[in-house]
Amino acid sequence: MTEPDGVRLRRLLVVEDDDHVASALVSVLGRQGYDVVWAPDGQRALAELDEHTDAVLLDLGLPDLDGFEVCRRIRQVSAVPLIMVTARTDLDSRVRGLQLGADDYVTKPYDLREVLARIEAVLRRGSARDGGTAEASRVYVDGLWVDLATRQVTDGDGSLIELTRKEFDVLALLVRQAGVVVPRERILFEVWGSDWKGLGRTLEVHVASMRAKLGDRDVVRTVRGVGYRIATSDGAGP
Repeated sequence: MTEPDGVRLRRLLVVEDDDHVASALVSVLGRQGYDVVWAPDGQRALAELDEHTDAVLLDLGLPDLDGFEVCRRIRQVSAVPLIMVTARTDLDSRVRGLQLGADDYVTKPYDLREVLARIEAVLRRGSARDGGTAEASRVYVDGLWVDLATRQVTDGDGSLIELTRKEFDVLALLVRQAGVVVPRERILFEVWGSDWKGLGRTLEVHVASMRAKLGDRDVVRTVRGVGYRIATSDGAGP
C-alpha cells in the first residue's frame, strides 16, 4: 500500500489467532500509519510473507503450527525483523525464541504503547543491518551522538567518548527503546544473557560508570523500582 504521494507504507504481518486481540492490533497499527496484514494461523502467515513485509508480530499459540516452527520457517527464507508476542513468560521460551532468530519477545498482557515502541526499535535495527543511511543509525540525545552501527558515542564537538562493550550495549538498548522504561530484568537478559537478580549490582555499576563518562548530561535516567529510560530528545541534533 502507498500513500497519495507514492511513499510505500511499512507493512506489518500480524500473526494472531484471537480475533479480538488481532482486531485491536490491526486498528491501532493502522492508525499509526502501518499497512497491516493479518494472518490467523501459521500457514496463512507463511503464505502472506513476501519481500514487502517490513516486520512480523508472531503469536506462539497458533491453531495449526507452533509459533516456534513458524519462526524457524521464516528464518529459512527471510531476515525480516520479528517480534514474538505471547503469554508464555518462562525463560526457556524466551531463550528458544531468541535462538530461533526472533529480534524481540513481548509477553501478554502488554501495553500497546510498548508494542509500538518495540516495532519501531526492530525496524530501526533492520534498517541499519540492511545498509540504511548513516543518519538512520545515528541518534542525538542530550548533546551526544550515539551511532548504533559503528558503536561509537561522540559529543557535540566530535570528541569520542570511550565506553566499554557492556556499557555501550546498555546505552544502545535504552536508545532503541526511547520513550519506554526498560525493566532491569530485560536489560540483564539482553545484555548479560540472564535475568538472575544477583546481576543487579553489576548493572548499577555499569550505569554509574557510563554516567561518569558521559559527564553532566542526564542521559540515562533511573525509574525507581522498575529500570531505566533514555532522556527524550527531539532528534534534530545541534
